[in-house]
Amino acid sequence: MIPSSFPDAPEIARLTARMLLEIEAVHFNARDPFTLASGLPSPTYIDCRKLISFPRIRSTLMDFLTVTVMRNAGFEAFDNIAGGETAGIPFAALVAERMALPMTYVRKKPKGYGRNARIEGAMTEGQRVLLVEDLTTDGGSKLSFVDAIRETGASCGHTAVLFYYGIFPETEKALGDHGISLHYLCTWWDVLAEARAQGAFDAETLAGVEAFLSDPRAWQAARDPG
Repeated sequence: MIPSSFPDAPEIARLTARMLLEIEAVHFNARDPFTLASGLPSPTYIDCRKLISFPRIRSTLMDFLTVTVMRNAGFEAFDNIAGGETAGIPFAALVAERMALPMTYVRKKPKGYGRNARIEGAMTEGQRVLLVEDLTTDGGSKLSFVDAIRETGASCGHTAVLFYYGIFPETEKALGDHGISLHYLCTWWDVLAEARAQGAFDAETLAGVEAFLSDPRAWQAARDPG
């Protein structure tokens, strides 16, 4: 049973950012940017997978994610919790346990043998499915996972993540156009605010990160060698 006395959304966002900083899941480097999966540069990188190795933080964030989803979508809104391969699988299992619901997971592509399935576990026609992942940037991978869920005859109108970049305005529109509502705990803006409050990085680094967050496409275009 999830108690109703959890913090409000702004405090959940602050505490989530604090926990991510505490376990060093947050990396800022404006001078020597990281390369994202898209091939574009970024002064920020986050590794939410680290959370599975910290039981107290992991448990607290799973409580936060569960109560956020129930507050936003309803307490009896789902019949099945699906994790996206691979980072979403442990978090989906933990949310499913808290909500006392079946858990499944969705492959990025058919496994290529046997049943050639993308859905592992028992998902049936008519079930209302919540897709759980660790984070979202532009929402692209969510669309593929949701389509695979809907192909079973189940419905999927919600996805929940621990971390949402919150800097690309097209993300929520793309999800909304696909009939998907996004639920999340914190964004880069929350992390930046907490990093400043803690003095976790030097002022030059924080200023560089803020410049990126304020106009990420322009920041990347100015540094993209292609």
